[in-house]
Amino acid sequence: EIVKDVHKLREEAKVAVRNIRRDYMDKLKALKKESGVSEDEIKDGEKKLQVSVDKFCKVIDEIAAAKEKEIMEI
Repeated sequence: EIVKDVHKLREEAKVAVRNIRRDYMDKLKALKKESGVSEDEIKDGEKKLQVSVDKFCKVIDEIAAAKEKEIMEI
């Protein structure tokens, strides 16, 4: 039961990170339209954002896996 809660919290955290990514992608697109930022700068920003998202998702998975292991030992 508790492990299911950990899975649910993990997924909620990942959804929150993806929502933040979506918001920033929208801001990058708006910035491109409004201020004429180059396509290369936008692509670079998107790549950096994706690297950060991947990093945070990995951390979320590691924390959840450690917590699941801890729960199963009890």
